[in-house]
Amino acid sequence: MTALTLSTSSAATLRADAVVIGVAKGPKGLVAAPGAEAVDQAFDGRLAAVVETLGGSGGEGEVTKLPAPSGFKAPVVLAVGLGDLPAEGDAFDEEALRRAAGVAARALAGSKKAAFALPVEDAESAAAIGEGAILGAYSFTAYRGGKDEKPAKNAPLAEAAILGGKPRDKAFKAAVERATAVAAEVNRARDLVNMSPNDLNPKSFAAQAQAAGKEFGLKVEVLDEKALLKGGFGGLMGVGQGSVNPPRLVRVAYTHPKAEKTLALVGKGITYDSGGISLKPAGHNETMKCDMAGAAAVLGAVLAVARLGLKVNVTGWLALAENMPSGNATRPGDVLRMYSGTTVEVLNTDAEGRLVLADALTRASEENPDAIVDVATLTGAMVVALGDRTFGVMANDDAFRTSLYEIAEEVGEQAWPMPLPVELRKSMESPVADMANIGERMGGGLVAGVFLQEFVGEGIAWAHLDIAGPAFHEKAPFGYTPKGGTGSSVRTLVRLAERTADGDLG
Repeated sequence: MTALTLSTSSAATLRADAVVIGVAKGPKGLVAAPGAEAVDQAFDGRLAAVVETLGGSGGEGEVTKLPAPSGFKAPVVLAVGLGDLPAEGDAFDEEALRRAAGVAARALAGSKKAAFALPVEDAESAAAIGEGAILGAYSFTAYRGGKDEKPAKNAPLAEAAILGGKPRDKAFKAAVERATAVAAEVNRARDLVNMSPNDLNPKSFAAQAQAAGKEFGLKVEVLDEKALLKGGFGGLMGVGQGSVNPPRLVRVAYTHPKAEKTLALVGKGITYDSGGISLKPAGHNETMKCDMAGAAAVLGAVLAVARLGLKVNVTGWLALAENMPSGNATRPGDVLRMYSGTTVEVLNTDAEGRLVLADALTRASEENPDAIVDVATLTGAMVVALGDRTFGVMANDDAFRTSLYEIAEEVGEQAWPMPLPVELRKSMESPVADMANIGERMGGGLVAGVFLQEFVGEGIAWAHLDIAGPAFHEKAPFGYTPKGGTGSSVRTLVRLAERTADGDLG
């Protein structure tokens, strides 16, 4: 992973493979952003004109490489677009800095060190640059190693030196340490999502959680198929019974002796989703290894909280199963008795995520946390509604929903508040059971949320994040977002924990 350092050196004097500067769109054309002064001076004040001559416009995500001026220790200057120039007196948005650093880090793959001379107004902007650099440099290489592979050339940027940072300042040091911890756990979640399903199944996922928990001093409990059957976890068992890889429920707990609040995070962990007997058609199952992204995000968030030592108790619940068709698989028309005692008629075995989450939500509620947040790649309907970069936020409390939406926006994750219309509950009525696992097709993402709400303990604030869109990116990388697993919602969950530790649960 890319190492972050703070430096007071000039862009001209720091030894590096490249100097990264920012350029932006001004009212009269391209302008060099703060932090690029040394480079601009070396170009006799004509840096912006040179970048424009080479085709640069300052647009977000744009990269222009040019030879470094004479006397610089680095051979290359990399100008990265920041988008529109802020109004006079305003600083560049942290998300713009995060994305620019990510673009630059990805462009510098194979380099040992880069000097980031982007605008640094305070510790938070330095942290945004650092976080973006680590996330943008990410590369999943677990299955690489063929004879034509060139690991050194494609290796992530080894070190990002943030110029303008203050190495001895406590606020700057703490901000960069936080950025490193959070980005590392986002990348862990990405790794888990990118693992092939023949390597990552419920048992091996649980083993990964146990290993990570041991490393960071967390208490990890794993319920195997025997314990789940004995405990009456009908949702998890019903979804997982068609696979040779049986389900697991993993509890990962971080506690702080001075904590006053407790959060429960519940993640959907379908390590491969074929749809079961309601089999997905070709074209819809090739990326279904990503259906455990919610559980990966929950694990990453709990580990990040532990690394930061936050004064809040956080318990992660990973509901792990593989949804496969077989002679043992749950059939449409089967009735499952959930852990809560509620009976559910399964009308579509491809609506399985809500079944495993329901059991985990009930179990999490038994511990009476102050709030529960579940995270899931739950519905294609949410992707239809919000696209592939935005996750939906639903909750049983309007203030809590608003808080989570604002937190997501604050950390740079695109989200949108969604309702839980009470009239949709009627569409899930069953003639033979307490309810069915599907309802109206229109508003399917909301129907799923209404279903989950049934399994949340009374009086507990609860929110549901449907990350089906942004969890797995199939197009070209952008900003600090790679192709493949993205680690969506990890940063939102960590910031929620930070706010809770500060007494602001929302």
